[in-house]
Amino acid sequence: MNFFKLGISRVQILYVFLAIVMGLIIGGVDALFGRVLIYITSFRDAHALYLIPFLGLSGLLIVFIYRRYGKESQKGMGLIFEAGNHGRKEIPKRLIPLIVFSTWLSHLFGASVGREGVAVQIGGVIGHTIGKKLSTEEAAKILLITGMAAGFAGLFQTPIAASFFAIEILMLGKIEYRALIPALVASYVASETSHYLGLEKFSFHISSSIQIEPVTLLKLLLVAICFGLVGRLFAVSLAFMKAKVAKKIENPYQRILLLGIVLSIGLLLLHLGRYAGLGTNLIAQSFHGGPINGYDWLLKLIFTVLSISAGFQGGEVTPLFAIGSSLGVTLALWLGLPVELIAAAGYVSIFSAATNSYFGPIFIAAEVFGFGSVQYILPIMTIAYVINGNASIYAQEVLNLEM
Repeated sequence: MNFFKLGISRVQILYVFLAIVMGLIIGGVDALFGRVLIYITSFRDAHALYLIPFLGLSGLLIVFIYRRYGKESQKGMGLIFEAGNHGRKEIPKRLIPLIVFSTWLSHLFGASVGREGVAVQIGGVIGHTIGKKLSTEEAAKILLITGMAAGFAGLFQTPIAASFFAIEILMLGKIEYRALIPALVASYVASETSHYLGLEKFSFHISSSIQIEPVTLLKLLLVAICFGLVGRLFAVSLAFMKAKVAKKIENPYQRILLLGIVLSIGLLLLHLGRYAGLGTNLIAQSFHGGPINGYDWLLKLIFTVLSISAGFQGGEVTPLFAIGSSLGVTLALWLGLPVELIAAAGYVSIFSAATNSYFGPIFIAAEVFGFGSVQYILPIMTIAYVINGNASIYAQEVLNLEM
């Protein structure tokens, strides 16, 4: 029997080999980035009163570096979407050190931003750079997706979720199945590499369950609607605020300085840095019985939208996890539902609604909270996803509705 008649081509074997190499490289870079970020977060939390007041000044440095050395790198994730959806030929390699350094700086001084944007851009640049050396446009796109998946997986160590998220996110309504095998390979390799290098994964086993009764179903429906509306609120607010701020304060130096000052005052006055950075403090408190205020989710949403609109770098996903889990705790206590389970549902559902992605969040639930939790989380997440419509934090996504 001819092995290659089984549907496995030499090109696919090459993709898998390159995926292994990419996974090793990207996993290593993710580990370095992630471990430094953990140290920065701890250092900032210990010295919040001395660092957060200088958030605006740190923003001036970020803008200067991007305008002086970044050139097109200022587009950030936009370059990744241009390469994936519109055949962009070049993604500047300087994007990697710029996004890494500016994200570290944003977190050091308290901006309420995430980290996945860095990982996805690192992976995307590496994947696209390798892919364009091959002879076809298909290779560039497949390896771009492969790199994006590896970047996400190396940081969060959720390889299945990372693969589907990267495949799904470039073109809504269409999944690039040709990239599935290399994306999975690179994601697993990146995940294991970053773990080996000391980057830890967040996971929490959900053991609680829900007894299905009519009243309980109504409560869960209300929870799902709230998650969907908040996810949509985040995506719409972010798009609106970016446009509004850019129009009102055209000079990027003035924009980031003024908003940085506003953010500093707010972050210091409202619980002294509780809403600064990733939001992992809110996530930990949500799942380990810590104090969660009924307004935590809203303030985290506001600070994140303002931080990103100002021009601080990092991403949105981890703050979305924090918003979702803290809102889940609030709703669970209000409605008398299992706190851990509804917090997990919020963690996943608001991420799904705000990014307008479906399959990736399903596997986030499985890989972070255990596959047994999916039977309870999936219906809630699905309703939240549908309620969102097509709003997304990734404005450059291409919607494909062809059947």
